[in-house]
Amino acid sequence: MLDFLVSALVTLLVVVDPLGLAPTFVGVTADLPRAARGSVALRACLIAAGILAGSALIGDWLLRTLAISLPAFRIAGGLLLFSIASEMVFGVRIERQSRTAEQAIEEHVRNIAAFPLAIPLMAGPGAITATVLLAGRADHHVDLLAVLLGVIVVVLAVCYATFITATRIARLLGTTGNVVASRLLGVLLAALAVQFVIDGLRSLFAS
Repeated sequence: MLDFLVSALVTLLVVVDPLGLAPTFVGVTADLPRAARGSVALRACLIAAGILAGSALIGDWLLRTLAISLPAFRIAGGLLLFSIASEMVFGVRIERQSRTAEQAIEEHVRNIAAFPLAIPLMAGPGAITATVLLAGRADHHVDLLAVLLGVIVVVLAVCYATFITATRIARLLGTTGNVVASRLLGVLLAALAVQFVIDGLRSLFAS
């Protein structure tokens, strides 16, 4: 259980990347008062938590319904996570997040908590894939699923705390600090993605 807890916590923290989202949050909510920023942060985290919790609970059932084997999804998910990791390492992910935030501001999106914060920045394809893969590793054990749901709550709580202090964090890290943090998290995510592919291949050959 401890190994699963550490793996789930590290994976979701890296994929969701709360610190990396801080500059985007500042940009999206720049024209809002402090109280409104707090409301947006809370709603975004609640929406993202609901999406990830749903992925953890019904993701495996959805795979069975679509006749997709878990090893195949592990391999595909690992490749997807590796793609996201490479984007983080080379800086493409930051540019796309900023572009999404700019579009939200320009188009005056009414509910920025849902888009772009909750979707696709917090509960995007990478986070959903990672959650489904982790739920598959839980293998229907209620205690491990409970641990995963708890990890989701913790990760989104970290996101909420990061958003609340986003202005200070962005100013503290600066441009160079944000770039370095994103690169380091990308390398770590790439290693985790490769491990997902290895686990998928191992399960495939074992079956």
